[in-house]
Amino acid sequence: MNQNFEHLLLRAEQLITRIESVLPQPLSAPDWAAAIAWRYRKRSSGHGTLEPVRHVGSMALHDLKEIDAQKEKIQRNTAQFVAGRSANNVLLTGARGTGKSSLIKACLNAFAPQGLRLIEVDKADLVDLPDIVDVVAGRPEKFIVFCDDLSFDDGEPGYKALKSILDGSVAAATPNVLVYATSNRRHLLPEYMSENLSYQHTPDGEVHPGEGVEEKISLSERFGLWVSFYPFSQEEYLAIVAQWLSALGVDAAAIAAARPEALVWALERGSRSGRVAYQFARDYAGRTEPAHASPAQIADVAGLSDETSTL
Repeated sequence: MNQNFEHLLLRAEQLITRIESVLPQPLSAPDWAAAIAWRYRKRSSGHGTLEPVRHVGSMALHDLKEIDAQKEKIQRNTAQFVAGRSANNVLLTGARGTGKSSLIKACLNAFAPQGLRLIEVDKADLVDLPDIVDVVAGRPEKFIVFCDDLSFDDGEPGYKALKSILDGSVAAATPNVLVYATSNRRHLLPEYMSENLSYQHTPDGEVHPGEGVEEKISLSERFGLWVSFYPFSQEEYLAIVAQWLSALGVDAAAIAAARPEALVWALERGSRSGRVAYQFARDYAGRTEPAHASPAQIADVAGLSDETSTL
């Protein structure tokens, strides 16, 4: 009888172990010395983990051209944050391919020696943001929670989670965590023509938005610093093309000769963005100057383009 009882206990322990393996587990701290950037990943089992990014794009602030005003704001805010002074959560919005994500990555590389770290979180996983903040709250490093290409549809759960973390939770803000988000939408939610009908006009001429509009504006207003990016002019676009070609080892004469082709390339794509400039530079350098760029150079430059790699 004792043997049967022991066998039953063994089976019960095995069953409990299997059940525990599929239950959500508390987020555990990674090896913080393994990297300067991490991605938050959620498995099908519901387990969330912080995975180190082994190869962060080798991007420097001086590599980013024609966005000097935006660069100054982000660099100043990040410097304040790393130095332990007051700083703001940041929302970078505007034209696609103009360097929003690249600027954040460049700041990471610039301030990593001073203790800056980055955690990339997809918008679908923002509901777990409080758990991520709890894991890093006691660390000496400064953490940027990076949400790339952020936008929400009506009713998405991550929307309210982000609002609470930014400003609105009963808990005080964690001094070593800021949220940097990029978006093509200034208010992060779709806006409809019908919402204009909800605006109210007072007798003295004041205009007040309706509740639906107020709700949409409330999230973006919780970011203390807004940085807007705009489409590039023709000359700005060509300057960026020259920057990428130079980084790929193309000589000055060939860069000057490439200007007409670069303009045609942009016309065909319907955009004069930094991303389009980078794509042209890779094509042109590959066709005309293959001997000038080593595989290592090409790999480094690939890390410089906006949104061509996650980090």
